[in-house]
Amino acid sequence: MAADAPVSSSARPHIPVLLRALLKAVAPVSGVWLDGTFGAGGYSRGLLEAGADKVIGVDRDPLAFEMAADWVGQYDDRLVLQPGVFSRMDEYAQELDGVVLDLGVSSMQLDQAERGFSFMKDGPLDMRMSQDGPSAADLVNTADEADLADILFLYGEERASRRIAHAILRERERAPFETTLQLARVIESCLPRPKPGQSHPATRSFQALRIAVNDEFGELFRGLMAAERALKPGGQLAVVTFHSIEDRMVKRFFQERAGTTGRANRYAPEIEAVEPQFMLKSRKAIAPDEEELAENPRARSARLRVAVRTSAPSGGIDPGRIGMPLLKDRHAKGKGR
Repeated sequence: MAADAPVSSSARPHIPVLLRALLKAVAPVSGVWLDGTFGAGGYSRGLLEAGADKVIGVDRDPLAFEMAADWVGQYDDRLVLQPGVFSRMDEYAQELDGVVLDLGVSSMQLDQAERGFSFMKDGPLDMRMSQDGPSAADLVNTADEADLADILFLYGEERASRRIAHAILRERERAPFETTLQLARVIESCLPRPKPGQSHPATRSFQALRIAVNDEFGELFRGLMAAERALKPGGQLAVVTFHSIEDRMVKRFFQERAGTTGRANRYAPEIEAVEPQFMLKSRKAIAPDEEELAENPRARSARLRVAVRTSAPSGGIDPGRIGMPLLKDRHAKGKGR
């Protein structure tokens, strides 16, 4: 989850996870950048103060821009706020010098019980980043058992997905799910009590439901393709992930577009060489250093990957090639995973 924090009218936002590492990796910063996950504005401010001429801040959460209203004016026309989703960034701008994506849920969303993202605070079972469309309550109260189990397993890597899905359906027969703690208690009843230092039993399930409600993996896939179309040659794409599946998707996307995947084995057929759309700045992801972990323990799972756009034409790619989890399309009632 992203580490932007809510701010008051007199306070600056907390430094986002891996901001220092990101600014170092993409230095020198100049030209026009797009911050596709504006949040509390930490990355946008960092880019502007590092030398960007202009930053376009994109967010689908209306609250993000409401919170920025009292400080955005200090940057005049250098900071432009664009409501929407980063998967449409190429409709908002072209010939960009850089794109930054800080994936996941922000602290300001987690900290507000009424948003329904947290299993630690009671609130409506919502989880919608855009505050529009079907909510998490709609999903858990209407999905069939097999589909719900698939979501928990594929999106949250929850090994007890079938057990939890079965318990959810049994409970909703008594009463529909309306609150976060109502769901958290059912999930907790399906799993052993965590040992000291282990995460809360509902962590993976809540993560999976949030990803499903907001189509986060689909948004990431489309966003990577949109960045490829929006960046000019030499433009940089920097992505911060907090989830192993997201990091895998970004890693494989960069490998595919940089032409570094190679053949699976010597007997595999040769693949016609295609001019790469990106060049990798590093084959390995950048992780937070000890100083950052001391400042913000939430950063422990964060990973940063950066690549540079070439002049090769943009193209298409199958989402399965970059490891995007794909739910089964069930047409026959009762089919399992």
